[in-house]
Amino acid sequence: MARGPDGAGGGAGFSLADQVFNAESLGDLAREYAVLPGFDAERFRDAALSGLEGRGFMERLDWLADCIEAQMPARFPEMAERLEAAMVPPLDPRLRDDDFGRFIHAVPGILAVRHGLETHRERALDLIHAATQRFSMEYAIRPFLNRWPDETLARLDLWAGDDNYHVRRLVSEGTRPRLPWAKNITLAPEVPLRFLDRLHADPARFVTRSVANHVNDLSRLMPDVVVARLAQWRDAGRQAPKEMDWITRHALRTAVKRGERGALDLLGYRAGAVRARLVGLPARVRIGEALPVGVEIESDQRLPVMVDYRLRFARPGGSAEKVFKLKTGVAEPGKPLRLEKRHPLKGNATTFRLHPGEHGVIVQVNGQDVAEGVFRLEEAGAA
Repeated sequence: MARGPDGAGGGAGFSLADQVFNAESLGDLAREYAVLPGFDAERFRDAALSGLEGRGFMERLDWLADCIEAQMPARFPEMAERLEAAMVPPLDPRLRDDDFGRFIHAVPGILAVRHGLETHRERALDLIHAATQRFSMEYAIRPFLNRWPDETLARLDLWAGDDNYHVRRLVSEGTRPRLPWAKNITLAPEVPLRFLDRLHADPARFVTRSVANHVNDLSRLMPDVVVARLAQWRDAGRQAPKEMDWITRHALRTAVKRGERGALDLLGYRAGAVRARLVGLPARVRIGEALPVGVEIESDQRLPVMVDYRLRFARPGGSAEKVFKLKTGVAEPGKPLRLEKRHPLKGNATTFRLHPGEHGVIVQVNGQDVAEGVFRLEEAGAA
């Protein structure tokens, strides 16, 4: 998904909201709720479809909740029973990954927050436990963490050992400091570490990916704590080495991009004596062409290397830099290592406009600047 749920995720005419919420998907939802005595599936479908136009992605979810709520008991305990009775079977626990569920099944979580947060906390959490086995409830759990932190954390302590990996994933995903598109939580960022200490050893990649994303969030807030914790997990040996390596790389991806020494050392990219030079950098490149980025590295010791480069873009008010990956490799004594890439300089990018002028290329090896060069970027039609 290229953007958040309220935006489009592709080219002109593409609407993620229309692909997710349409006559077919709402028909499916109507048939699911038709199992409830007295529920008028046709009335629900017609009302839900009639209200989609002009609503964004998340607004459509709230609208579906409105339409289902209209045929639910007013008291939340009875409402929760009916919502659970209409649930589809749990997602297949054998898949272990990439089984997020369908957005149309987010409604129980919305109603759990809407009607259970203040006066029926325990029943609402029971509903979320059931619902997250059909569609991820990380957005629904966060209001409970803010309103009832101690009670909700106690429930998450139990859920961290749940048999269903979707429930275990919720424990990590719902407590992330920077969960995309979700409301902030007031929880201190170090509090969920006790959950991650358990969940990093999970056998399901769906869970460990969430753990790695959670740790990546934390790396912006407490980088030294993150590096120490990942080292502890590696040394404890509770996770398979290959998966622990993947978790560590994924969790440190932002720290590595920032060139943080502790993260690079943990990944084996030590600071060392390397010599490097840019090769093949042209004096001029036109907008729309590709910039060749080549570097030759020499070392007096065998050294794994991770090579990035920063482009320093000329801007009307000064300059701006962006970091890009080049390649990884191993430098050997007496054997120069040459790495190359072609970087497209697109002239029609909507997110970052290119301007003619003197631009720079800075090469980083294992987080250290080792070589620099300049080139002049010219308009596409320049002679």
